[in-house]
Amino acid sequence: MKKSLLKKYADAIVTIGANVQKGQHVKINASVEVADFVKLVVEASYKAGAKKVHVDWKSDDITKLHYRYQPLSVMSKVPHWQEEKLAEEVEVIPCRIVLLSDDPDGLKGVNIEKMQKVQQAQSAVTKKYRDALDCKQQWTIAAVPSKAWAKKVFPHLRTSAAVEALWEAILKTVYVSEDKNVHDEWNRHNKSFAEKCAILNNYRFDRIEYKSKNGTDLKVWLIPDAKWEGGGEYTLSGQYFNPNMPTEEIFTSPMKGKAEGTVVATKPLCYRGQLIENFKIEFKDGKAVAWSAERGEELLTKMLTFDEGASMLGELALIPYDSPINNLGILFYETLFDENASCHIAMGSGFTNLIEDYDKYTLDEIHEKGINDSMIHVDFMIGSDDMSIRGYTKDGECIDIFRNGNWSI
Repeated sequence: MKKSLLKKYADAIVTIGANVQKGQHVKINASVEVADFVKLVVEASYKAGAKKVHVDWKSDDITKLHYRYQPLSVMSKVPHWQEEKLAEEVEVIPCRIVLLSDDPDGLKGVNIEKMQKVQQAQSAVTKKYRDALDCKQQWTIAAVPSKAWAKKVFPHLRTSAAVEALWEAILKTVYVSEDKNVHDEWNRHNKSFAEKCAILNNYRFDRIEYKSKNGTDLKVWLIPDAKWEGGGEYTLSGQYFNPNMPTEEIFTSPMKGKAEGTVVATKPLCYRGQLIENFKIEFKDGKAVAWSAERGEELLTKMLTFDEGASMLGELALIPYDSPINNLGILFYETLFDENASCHIAMGSGFTNLIEDYDKYTLDEIHEKGINDSMIHVDFMIGSDDMSIRGYTKDGECIDIFRNGNWSI
């Protein structure tokens, strides 16, 4: 891939995604395998005016060794220095940039029970720091091809060709090309989101219903003062940023504990470095009460029982079947892309900033309004070419939101 395009992408991640401002700190999470691209993002951050840039490196191979050899008691503990680091982040509020490049099977073979216990113990300590940064920091998630990920997506290509093909697909989804102004493209994209959100918010739906021939038949009730949003967001201090690159979704957080029916996944889910495939979940009184999967059922069970809120919905996202990402005809095996190629829902925590005037309420008050609370937030895809979605107002009016997988409003 041309260096000029990679620099243009790195600049877009920094200036459009995280929208780094002069004097801000920047924290980057990335794999050691993509260090060359991380250098470009670090430089772009400094050129945007960052005061300090810190990179947290990771490696699936090393993580697997930790799980194999470290005792559970050691892995479960959050060291004092790490907690101090999190406390400092709450103080300085860095822009956060996450660069995804994981092998979808990168943690295959890790003891699922041990992984669950470690993550539960660590999350119990770290969640208060994540909550303290909620709605206060700019952040963005973007992707960089790794060899293993590229070969998973394009198994019939030699490795170098697969990486190039994945680069081309990624850059296309985020409007990075030699002949386009990427800022203009994202401004246009965000304007279209705002127009569609205004239509949905004007209806003030009481509930929405999903149906597909594959067995999806789900009713979900909404929070009266929760909004539909999409594209860029604002922090509490008024700073604009784009959290996902790419993004095609318009989403809301539903009422905690009010969902009935069955939903069938239409794409694989990569969760904790392992795949869950061909699965379905049944809801009663808002909770997942039964589920099955052809692959990864044990992992699905661990996910849905991670904590009390993990069995309930935290997000409903609308994406037309005829979307730019879906039209690429590529299964990315990465939620950032696959969720933006299909309608999806998420188990676990909801989005506090979707409540109107959310800044006037405490976190407890927002949860009392119906936003689900959990230590996880996991998206999975349910969209299909025949999916119908209907919205019902409190007055009983029925509105077709989707017909045959695409927008009808």
